[in-house]
Amino acid sequence: MPLALWALTISAFAIGTTEFVIVGLIPTIAEQMTITLPSAGMLVSIYAIGVAVGAPVLTALTGKLPRKYLLVGLMALFTMGNIVAWRAPDYNTLIIARLLTGLAHGVFFSVGSTIATSLVSKDKAASAIAIMFGGLTVALVTGVPMGTFIGQHFGWRESFLAVSLPGIIALIASAILIPRNIAQPKNTSLLQQAQVLVNPRLMLIYAITALGYGGVFTTFTFLAPVMQQLAGFSPSAVGIILLGYGVSVAIGNIWGGKLADTQGPVRALSLIFAALALSLLLFQFTASLHWAALATVLVMGVFAFGNVPGLQVYVVQKAERYTPGAVDVASGLNIAAFNVGIALGSTIGGYVVQHYGLSQTPWIGALIVFSALLLIRLSGRLDRPSSEPVME
Repeated sequence: MPLALWALTISAFAIGTTEFVIVGLIPTIAEQMTITLPSAGMLVSIYAIGVAVGAPVLTALTGKLPRKYLLVGLMALFTMGNIVAWRAPDYNTLIIARLLTGLAHGVFFSVGSTIATSLVSKDKAASAIAIMFGGLTVALVTGVPMGTFIGQHFGWRESFLAVSLPGIIALIASAILIPRNIAQPKNTSLLQQAQVLVNPRLMLIYAITALGYGGVFTTFTFLAPVMQQLAGFSPSAVGIILLGYGVSVAIGNIWGGKLADTQGPVRALSLIFAALALSLLLFQFTASLHWAALATVLVMGVFAFGNVPGLQVYVVQKAERYTPGAVDVASGLNIAAFNVGIALGSTIGGYVVQHYGLSQTPWIGALIVFSALLLIRLSGRLDRPSSEPVME
């Protein structure tokens, strides 16, 4: 794989650490800022909203900027957002900081996905995206547990300071490794970009992305308090659990990319969604059984993010067919859909926690993922040649 792809992976690691470190810090932030768990969980939702806005809107607005300088600028914005979070004097400032980093995240992954696929042959497209998104899984394996450890022992502010360091490294890596001659996307009219939003096939995929990815976050957002209050693990053990979860996610991400390459996105996603829904449903019954809860979490991790490569490749494939002049915008909207799902899942999870308790989040997540399974099967039927007229 080309060096430029590894630069994207380094940046994805830095961004992924910021995105997910909050999960391990929610109990700490709630305690130190004297706010409720659902309020702390809103920091996940706000970040996701930033990504959802940044991905389509800012991707379209920055379409004429050179790709190399755009990526470097995004990493600078990302680093600044973490520094603001470190110095945040109150909850509202922390919200603003999360929004800033979310905006950078959205544009990075929408542009990065199309760059990654352009660097390799078509038969390796899903694997290239899996490698780039692998930075997220490495963040889960190393960055998130370390951030959780720092937050528990030195305070949550220091976690954000620590996260800004890989952001600086990613900025330097992008400046050195990303080539200047990356193909610039074709200029697209507003009409061409609007076609993405009115194309029913692309909108169906966005719905699948939001539900299939977001269902996990109904439970994952509150995984730390679930493992402490229901499964009976100590706060210091949560970092180790997140480490194990991250290893499972890393395995699932690479496996999901290869599965999408060999079986096609629809078959791969059908299998992954079915397994994910079942594992979430199982967690409903094992969450309070200590070691059984841990085993279920590790299994769930294999499928939780394994859908990412297939979903991103699927939307790029359909965008190339239906809206060839706005592939970047279509890719950006799918990144937005991922984060609409995160915002939806974490918000629903917060509501469930507040009104019904932590123990009710897994089956709700399973139901959301199952709806994504039904939609991907429908999309597969529509993929048949007789069902797919090309929109002019």
